[in-house]
Amino acid sequence: MKANDNRIIIEGIKISNPDKVIFEETAITKGDVSRYYAQVAERMLPYVSYRVLSIVRCPKGISQTCFYKKHPGPSSKGVVTIPVSASNGEKEDYFYIENASGLIYEAQMGTLEFHTWGSRVDELEKPDIMVFDLDPDEGMDLSRVRQGVRDMKNILVELSLNSYLKTSGGKGYHVVVPLEPTVSWEVFYDFARRVAQVMEQKWPDRYTSNVRKAKRANKIFIDWIRNGRGATSIAPYSIRARKGAGVSMPIAWNELDTVAPNGVNMAEALQRISGNDPWKDFFQNAQQLK
Repeated sequence: MKANDNRIIIEGIKISNPDKVIFEETAITKGDVSRYYAQVAERMLPYVSYRVLSIVRCPKGISQTCFYKKHPGPSSKGVVTIPVSASNGEKEDYFYIENASGLIYEAQMGTLEFHTWGSRVDELEKPDIMVFDLDPDEGMDLSRVRQGVRDMKNILVELSLNSYLKTSGGKGYHVVVPLEPTVSWEVFYDFARRVAQVMEQKWPDRYTSNVRKAKRANKIFIDWIRNGRGATSIAPYSIRARKGAGVSMPIAWNELDTVAPNGVNMAEALQRISGNDPWKDFFQNAQQLK
């Protein structure tokens, strides 16, 4: 078979070099990645479509150079370009996807990670998904990280906010709050900061809201900064471009003590989507920031 015949078609999109190995230690190929995104599309798209994206591409596999991309290229098929005003008033082109074809197109281009804005493109200046990333200091015992998640959930309950849990595919967990798109980025960002500061003030030996590494010794950094305009966070169901092919996976609250932050890989993610969706009522909360 000639090299240029080495193609598969998924959702109508030609995947070139499907046998290219992307994750060496698990022999996961480009074809596997493309099929994964086709299979999770139905669950994933509500959190990813019509949101400005930043992506991580690893066209030669994760052992080679990967790169971040947040502006569309000249031949960006499968994506929609959107001009966004920067703080200086100038417009820059960003991009989003609409459907499963957009996901598969990105996989064909070597994309592994999808990071999203906290707002949809039709309400760009009114965010609706708030994310708190609990980022532990190196070597911290997992039981302390899990306690951090519980503490965060309890603070949000006191504020009458439902929250949802997902693995990061890395060191920590993400606590995610769905909101109605009613307030500005400034109000949204300020609220997220104050939640992190409440945790820091209540348990100063456990948590910090300060981004500086020096302040994090033996503490969990409550990363609220990704709730600013233009910041992004890893999307639910996204693969991580790291050894082990972990996934940022929605899990039920009662799984906190049994699923590690990097405890769901691509194969397990596919098994999980055949069962109940722990986030099925995510967009039915009608919660608002005052």
